[in-house]
Amino acid sequence: MVEPFFGNFDLASLSLWLFWAFFAVLIYYLQTENMREGYPLEDDDGKPAANQGPFPVPNPKTFKLAHGRGEVTVPDLQPEGRDVALKRTNGANGFPMDPTGDPMADGVGPASWAPRRDVPELDGHGHPKIVPMAGVDSFAVAAGRDPRGLPVQSADGEIVGTITDMWIDEPEQLVRYLEMELDADHGGGKRLAPIQLTRIKSDRVSIHSLYGKHFAGVPKTKSGNQVTLLEEDKICGYYSGGKLYASQERQDPQL
Repeated sequence: MVEPFFGNFDLASLSLWLFWAFFAVLIYYLQTENMREGYPLEDDDGKPAANQGPFPVPNPKTFKLAHGRGEVTVPDLQPEGRDVALKRTNGANGFPMDPTGDPMADGVGPASWAPRRDVPELDGHGHPKIVPMAGVDSFAVAAGRDPRGLPVQSADGEIVGTITDMWIDEPEQLVRYLEMELDADHGGGKRLAPIQLTRIKSDRVSIHSLYGKHFAGVPKTKSGNQVTLLEEDKICGYYSGGKLYASQERQDPQL
């Protein structure tokens, strides 16, 4: 018999080792690609962290955005560009930090927001996803109570304004925000409220996370028929931050 060209070499063992090598390279690639945002790591003071982990930050890569929105390069290795109004409660990392100003206005803790792009989110056709229902003839309230025209009640019982419209996510076919017209003594003008933090009742819309004095500080939108990604983050952060920061009683121990 003629001996095979690979002789007594174990091909099964070679296949197994090739698989492990491929798997190791795959893990390395996926982990470094996952580090295009949020890295290099920082400590609580915003300085580079001492332990950056075993994987290096990948080289910058430029992505072309859809619908002519330009390009974005990540990682850009640039700081966020805003001062965080917090102070340490302990010298070690990981301890809670105390706000040094108005935490809801400063966007810290549960009221924090990310510096997203100041442009509306688009659907697959390049149109803004979230728009007022008043401007879309193909949508109507098919079930439940239509909140338009109902007064808005804050957590302390004040009537702060009136619901004037609903902002819908057209592709998802659901309501994202309620639009309200605030009374003059609560700031005046239009504001948006995430529908998840509202309760629509028979005679009013209740917003438990904010007191009457807070509604004037709700972030506004630049446009009357569009909301940008950055504005969404700030609005949602403001309302959710009120769950903790609206009053001292909410921050005190509950037991």
